[in-house]
Amino acid sequence: MKQASEWKALAGELRLHGQAYIDGGFRPALSGDTFRSINPATEQWLVDVASCGQEDVDAAVASGLRAFRAGTWSKISPAERKRVLLRLADLLEQHHDEFALLDSLDVGKPIAEMVTVDIPESLDCWRWTAEAIDKLYGEIAPTAAHTLGLISHQPVGVVGAITPWNYPLLMATWKLAPALAAGNSVVIKPSEKASLSMLRLAELATEAGLPDGVLNVVPGLGEVAGKALALHHDVRVLTFTGSSRVAGMLLQYAGQSNLKRVLIEAGGKSPMLVFDDCSDLAAAARVAAASIFSNQGEMCIACSRLYLQNGIKQAFLDQLLQVAADYRVGDPLDPETKMGAVIDATQLATIERYVQSAIDQGGSVLTGGLPEYVQGQGFFVKPTIIDDARSDMVFVQEEIFGPVLAVAGFATEAEAVELANDTIYGLGASVWTSDLSRAHRVSGAIESGMVWVNGWGGGDSLMPFGGVKASGNGRDKSLHSLEKYTDVKAVWISL
Repeated sequence: MKQASEWKALAGELRLHGQAYIDGGFRPALSGDTFRSINPATEQWLVDVASCGQEDVDAAVASGLRAFRAGTWSKISPAERKRVLLRLADLLEQHHDEFALLDSLDVGKPIAEMVTVDIPESLDCWRWTAEAIDKLYGEIAPTAAHTLGLISHQPVGVVGAITPWNYPLLMATWKLAPALAAGNSVVIKPSEKASLSMLRLAELATEAGLPDGVLNVVPGLGEVAGKALALHHDVRVLTFTGSSRVAGMLLQYAGQSNLKRVLIEAGGKSPMLVFDDCSDLAAAARVAAASIFSNQGEMCIACSRLYLQNGIKQAFLDQLLQVAADYRVGDPLDPETKMGAVIDATQLATIERYVQSAIDQGGSVLTGGLPEYVQGQGFFVKPTIIDDARSDMVFVQEEIFGPVLAVAGFATEAEAVELANDTIYGLGASVWTSDLSRAHRVSGAIESGMVWVNGWGGGDSLMPFGGVKASGNGRDKSLHSLEKYTDVKAVWISL
């Protein structure tokens, strides 16, 4: 991997795009409004980004609808769509370092995570989804001899996508790849805190052969551009990753407009349960640390609640504290850095507020709890572990989106499951045990869309990603994602 000095040199050569991408080209917001993209690690200005409004969203949706009706993408063969998306993946790989830098600079992510996680997983998603396009078949219903029943999946038209700032390229890829593969046009509104990689990706998509209007990017504020997209009557499906609060608003907008389908991947407060028959406490401790401290804890699937069976609790914490000490904050462009900057000053203050509330409610801070600075600047937080957590504590119930871990003990399997389910969320969970029967029982009893046994975060493009309860209803990745961006059409033919 490149050294920090090499990454910094490449960063100085980057060409940053800030304008919207509509109908195959860059353009400013019609109002001329912009907002600033700031590097959270240095607090330095990167570029002014177009702040799109209603008129820009209207133009983007109209462009997408024209392209869809013209059939330049929606009616070409699946094999042709596959070729273009595979070409896009190749271009993304060719510009690997550029995209690693774009997201690292934009949101403070460690460059090492971009190189080893975000970009490889994005490439896998593009290629796997592209290869799946021409391997999906329709159905013939078992009707009487004088009739023929045809069942097919049709593209919906224009898909609106609202994506988050914690994994700007990867989370958008999970939505763009299946929506485009199915033959739709897409209008994407990236988070106003992370627009740069999407604007560059749209340019590469055109280079790869995606027809003009099929992919449009409208950066802007959520309450303006995001709301306009959610209320638009020509948007047939809206896909969203973000907070449960905003997800509720989008469902209301869908009801106020055209009853569009809303696919939600929202917040999480994932539990990790470690039983006393866990065969490798050291491995579990390493994974527990990674599950909350990676990406600065800014992960919807972060295991932010750790439940330890009483007999192993202290031994586990001793190992966890040793591992946590390795998660030192630092310059995101240094490949040795494990924890970069949190997204902005507002998020830093939010994390501090939750830590203080935990202390006020009786939590015991074992490590961390204070802000950190790198060369006297930026928004950095130390890994924080708080013991004596109870389910009635605010920091145990609410998603923090930072490197703050709540720890509590449990006596029995039933108590562990009860603690795990004592939340409005249901995205992911991790269970550590050597007992196969227990693994099946507990993973089945936990109310979440995903459960990892003796691990966390595993899975590839074959496996669906999504939650239940207040964590949403959508599914990214796998063949299940493709079906979400299509309508089932039934054709009854009298012979």
